[in-house]
Amino acid sequence: MHRQENLDIKLEELRAAVNSGLSGLAQDRGPGELYDSVRYVLSGGGKRLRPLLLLLSADVFGADLKEARPLALAVELLHNFSLVHDDIMDHANTRRGRETVHVTWDTNTAILCGDVLLALAIESVSQTGSDKTAQLVQVFGDVLRELCEGQALDTAIETRQDLKTSDYLRMIDAKTGALLSGSLEMGGIFGGADSHARMALRTAGKSIGRAFQILDDLLDLVADSQHWGKVQGGDLIEGKRTFLLLEACERATGKDLAFFERIRPGSGLDKQEIPKARERMEELGVFDAARASVHAYTHTALAQVDLLPGDTSQLNALINRMAARVH
Repeated sequence: MHRQENLDIKLEELRAAVNSGLSGLAQDRGPGELYDSVRYVLSGGGKRLRPLLLLLSADVFGADLKEARPLALAVELLHNFSLVHDDIMDHANTRRGRETVHVTWDTNTAILCGDVLLALAIESVSQTGSDKTAQLVQVFGDVLRELCEGQALDTAIETRQDLKTSDYLRMIDAKTGALLSGSLEMGGIFGGADSHARMALRTAGKSIGRAFQILDDLLDLVADSQHWGKVQGGDLIEGKRTFLLLEACERATGKDLAFFERIRPGSGLDKQEIPKARERMEELGVFDAARASVHAYTHTALAQVDLLPGDTSQLNALINRMAARVH
């Protein structure tokens, strides 16, 4: 069987195991006034990239993936905890094509829903039965702290006038990279990775985080709306600070700079201005810079993974897939 087909089958099996585990966590819990929202979140689907990264990382070191499943559930639960709370702070109405929890229920329920997801994540880490539980809990705690720091930075940059691309990347390292990095490292720890391998996994995760977010920013403007599933240029319409916008501001002068500098949270572009923004960014080389950054950070991640002692082909393949949407 072709190597890619083998990977497809393995990823689907691992994803199914994660989804099955998640669906059982809150199945019989009450009260319904709270756990209906938890079940709603856990049934929302998603690519499950973080648990897949964890499991493939553990696999490199020969770990039993069935025994590692509670850890995989933990990182997905932690991810969903952050999404529920982020949606409240960002006043987001939809997530993965459905209404957000605070819209379907209310803000108080959404806060408690996120808290329960976090509690379930902590429980899952404690259920690994590993002699390395203390190390796993330490990394889990570090990731949780970094996620909160990243969200605080994300909120702060909305009002900063002197924001640079480098500031944005530091925010991404915490808000996006921390959990990807932690997923890889926790998988490695479970499999018995030494300190050098753990460092390589951490570095790989941060690089994946940067590539993943820059790619997400890029696709918002270059992807076809029908396939992307979102309004093209939605970030600029909302006035969000993204890699593309900050890169444009650093490269532009004169009227182009004035055009981009007026884009702020609560003061975004009209939908009919998006083609003009695309054209100006194209002329400034912003899209090329974003594509180059995605490729560079992906290359860095792959180089770090190649330092690991086991068979890294499947982990490398998944990382490459995460960057394969570049247009």
